[in-house]
Amino acid sequence: MKLILAIVSNDDSSSVSSALTKENYSVTRLATTGGFLRAGNTTIIVGTENDKVEKAIEIIGNESKRRTEIVPSTASYDIGRYASFPVEVQVGGATIFVVDVEQFVKL
Repeated sequence: MKLILAIVSNDDSSSVSSALTKENYSVTRLATTGGFLRAGNTTIIVGTENDKVEKAIEIIGNESKRRTEIVPSTASYDIGRYASFPVEVQVGGATIFVVDVEQFVKL
């Protein structure tokens, strides 16, 4: 058995959860915050059999799209004043961890 932890954008979390549920995966969603952009995201937890991991990863990938956004950069000191310049960054997609499960008990 495997535990899949998928960190996805809040914008994609509903479609990821729905698509996984439609394929009979049990899904738990947690509201989390990323460290880089300090923006909200969702961590999706899925426990599944080893032979169903690749299909779950495929579903998550299909529903988690990368996008480009303009965000303020950190302040820098320029000609006697602090200035913040917008920076283009890639957001979205998914970060996925797959972990072995030693024991699973459902009560």
